[in-house]
Amino acid sequence: MPFTISLHRVLKAPVERVFRAFSDADAMVKWNPPHGFTAHMHAFEPVVGGAFRMSFTNFSTQQTHSFGGTYLDIVADSKISYSDKFDDPSLPGEMITTVEFKPVAVGTDIQITQAGIPDMIPESACYLGWQESLGQLALLVEPDIREG
Repeated sequence: MPFTISLHRVLKAPVERVFRAFSDADAMVKWNPPHGFTAHMHAFEPVVGGAFRMSFTNFSTQQTHSFGGTYLDIVADSKISYSDKFDDPSLPGEMITTVEFKPVAVGTDIQITQAGIPDMIPESACYLGWQESLGQLALLVEPDIREG
């Protein structure tokens, strides 16, 4: 039976920068794969109805799994929602991920809900993977590097 996870994180970065990390292909391949994986973006059109295709490769084993979906809702600096399904037939079904962004005194509050996760994936592995990804997201968006 598919299940749902919810995550919450506050990042010390403005909402515009955090939102951009979810809507820029180069940023996504930098922060999204969990530790030990590399990523490749095959297609990326972050508009409502637009599609994305991505793959993660296990750096140790070189095994790759690919997935993709469609953007369902995008409200600039506020919300992104997308469908997602694995190409692997042993991981059936469609997941829906919703990310909500809210400016707070110290930066950005993000709430993530991922529904429809195939039951073959341990819930703890989902949380661990997202926690690693969100840690990498923080490393990308929190530095305020100014040239000059």
